[in-house]
Amino acid sequence: MRQFRRNTFVDCGIINRRHLSYANILDAGAGEGLLQWYLAEQAAEVISVDRSSRSELSLRFRARYNVRGLRPNDLASASNVLRKNIRQASGLKAKALSLTRGTAGLVKIALPKNTPGSVTIYNQDLTSMPHIPNNSMDAVVAVSALEHNSPQGLSAVVTELVRVLKPGGLLLATLGAAPDHDWFHEPSKGWCYTDASLRRYFNLASDIPSNYADYGALMSALKDCAELRDNLAGFYFHSGDNGMPWGKWDPQYQSVGVCKQKAPAP
Repeated sequence: MRQFRRNTFVDCGIINRRHLSYANILDAGAGEGLLQWYLAEQAAEVISVDRSSRSELSLRFRARYNVRGLRPNDLASASNVLRKNIRQASGLKAKALSLTRGTAGLVKIALPKNTPGSVTIYNQDLTSMPHIPNNSMDAVVAVSALEHNSPQGLSAVVTELVRVLKPGGLLLATLGAAPDHDWFHEPSKGWCYTDASLRRYFNLASDIPSNYADYGALMSALKDCAELRDNLAGFYFHSGDNGMPWGKWDPQYQSVGVCKQKAPAP
């Protein structure tokens, strides 16, 4: 669902490689998601922030991308991860296979990377990022992450994300949308927000355009979308703790995109 005008990456010019090259971009609530790696492939310098630890990040990511920890405890050494994988492997054959693959991974990690950008892991809550200076990020992106904060916490998160943005920088986020009242989707542990709530939490002016009036038509189109239904990602079938519990096609909400620009310097 396109929410506020200039709310998509294309409209905002963020996926233009000319803009991405060597830009400093914060991926808020990144986990091990795809966007941070894509941005690094486009030569962006990415700060990957998530409250969950990624200190034992898989060797396959380290082998392909320039990855480091912002602080020593944000990313364990590759050799420590390899030793842990070997210890946890069950049986001599599995341990030998883990050692073989891990050793090959260590070799690849030591080789020069084809990816021009980098990803810096920062295991931290989004409400407080003391190691990121004011006005230091060209852009902040958050894909299906901010809705996992409480409504009371979302405002604090947005304030902190805007703090680290450079004047004129863009905050681009997707969240869950709700037509009438804010509500919590228990399976995915995410909040769905009304137009009024998003304007309040993101401090958006009342004259900024919105297409919430089209919510019903867009929701119907989503439910009738055979392409999405027939190509539902495999992980949706693995548990009931997601946006489509146990892979049953029954959309209960739709995504909304928000684009907020920090006030330019005077």
